[in-house]
Amino acid sequence: MARPWRVAIVGGGITGLAAAVRLRDRAPAGTEITVYEQSGRLGGKLRTGELAGGPVEFGAESFLMRDPAGGESAAVALARRLDLAAQLVHPTVGQAALLVDGGLRPVPGGTLVGVPGDLAKVAAVARPAADADRDAGRPLLAPGEDLAVGRLVRERLGDAVVDRLVDPMLGGVYAGRADDLSLVTTMPALARAARREHTLVGAVRAAQAAAPRAPGAPVFGTLAGGLSTLVEAAARASGATIRRDAAVRELRRTPDGWRLTVGPTREAEHVEVDAVLLAVPARPAARLLAGEAPGVAATVGALDYASVALVTLALPAPELPELSGFLVPAGEGLLIKAATFFTTKWGHLRRPDGLALVRASVGRYGDETSLQLTDDDLAATVRRELSAALGTTLPDPVARHVQRWGGALPQYPPGHTGRVAGARTALRAAHPTLTLAGAGYDGVGIPVCVRSGETAAEEIITALGGSAT
Repeated sequence: MARPWRVAIVGGGITGLAAAVRLRDRAPAGTEITVYEQSGRLGGKLRTGELAGGPVEFGAESFLMRDPAGGESAAVALARRLDLAAQLVHPTVGQAALLVDGGLRPVPGGTLVGVPGDLAKVAAVARPAADADRDAGRPLLAPGEDLAVGRLVRERLGDAVVDRLVDPMLGGVYAGRADDLSLVTTMPALARAARREHTLVGAVRAAQAAAPRAPGAPVFGTLAGGLSTLVEAAARASGATIRRDAAVRELRRTPDGWRLTVGPTREAEHVEVDAVLLAVPARPAARLLAGEAPGVAATVGALDYASVALVTLALPAPELPELSGFLVPAGEGLLIKAATFFTTKWGHLRRPDGLALVRASVGRYGDETSLQLTDDDLAATVRRELSAALGTTLPDPVARHVQRWGGALPQYPPGHTGRVAGARTALRAAHPTLTLAGAGYDGVGIPVCVRSGETAAEEIITALGGSAT
C-alpha cells in the first residue's frame, strides 16, 4: 500500500490556508498537510481585533463579491465552502469621496479604478485633456505590451485625471503610484480591452460591459464575525497540522521530494515531504529558492513592497458625513492616503454606545518617512488631518490602535505579469512539486490570494500524479 502524500505549505496566511483546504478537498484521502507559520498567528494581513470593547479589522476589511468575469469571487466561494455564507454582509453606505482642494467630493460614477468611461461625469473633479483620446486606427496596446497605468492615462486624458482620480484610487489599493504600476497586473480587464479598442474611453466601456453587474448588486462584502473567522474556519476545514512559530529556513531537493529545515540553527528540525507550496512574500520565498532555483529566486527577489500603517480611532459621537470614507491624492500633501468610516460603512459595526470607528491608512511606496513617527504622533496627525478634511474638530479618541504592516503591499512595475509567468514556467519545468502562490505574484485582495493558493494546490496534485476530483 502506497504511503500518503506529504505536502508542506510554508505560510499561514489566507493564501496558504486556502491551498490547504483545496488539497484536503481534492488530494487523495489521507494526504498529510502541514502548514508552517513563522509567527504565532495565522491569517497574515487578515486580523480581527477589538477596540473600545467592539470588533474592528486591523488588516484587510472586505473582499470583492465578483470575479473579473462577473462570476462569484474566490473569497465568496471559499466562505460558502466553509459554511460562512450566512455571515456575509455588505456595506450599508457605499459612496466614497475624494479629498480635492481641501474639500470632499463624491467619487464620480462610471469609472474603472478612476479611469473614466464618460468624461462628462468626472469633469467636476478632474477635467480631462481636450481631444487627446483620439482614434489612431489601431489598438491602444500591442499584443504582449504592458506599460504604467499613469503613462497611458496621462497620454490619453491628461495629468488631472491621473493625479486627482486614478492615482488616489490605486494608492488606496496598492499604496503605490499610477506612474509606476503595471496596467496588465493592476487593471487586467482594461488591459485586455485596450488590445482591441482604439481609445481609452472605449476600452473602459468595453471592460465594464465584459463584466456586467446587476443593478444594486453589492461590490464588496465581509463577514459579520470578522475576517479572522474565515482564517479559523479554513484552518479547521483543511485538517492540516498547523505549526506556529515555525520558521522554514532552508529548502533542499532529495531523491524522493524535499527536505525542510525548520526552527533555529541550534535546534533545527529536518522534515521530509513530497511537495512544497510557498505562500510567503517574495523575499522570504527567494531566500528559500536560492539553493535550488537561483534564476527564479533572482526574479522573485526583485519584487518590492510598500509598508503602511493603519490608524484606527474610536471617537465619541462625532458628526461624520454619510460616506464610506475618502481617498486622498498625493498632491494634497497629507500623511493620510485613505480613510474609512467603519461604523458608517458597515451596519453590523454600529455601536449602541454611539462610538464611531474611523480608520486611516498612512504610507506610500517610496515615501515611508511618515511611518517613522511614534504611534502617538501618528494618531495625533491622523486626527488633525481628518478634522481638516471634515471641516470640524474631531473629539479626542477614547481609544486608538496603530497597526504597522511592514512590506505589506506588493508593487507591480510594467512587465511584472510576464516575468512572474516566466519564473513559474521555469520552476515548474525544473521542480514540478514546488510551487509559488500569493499576492506578491498575482495581485492584491482576498479573492486573488485565495485563487492563487487554490491554483497552486491543483498544480501540486497534478505533479504528484493525482487527479482533481
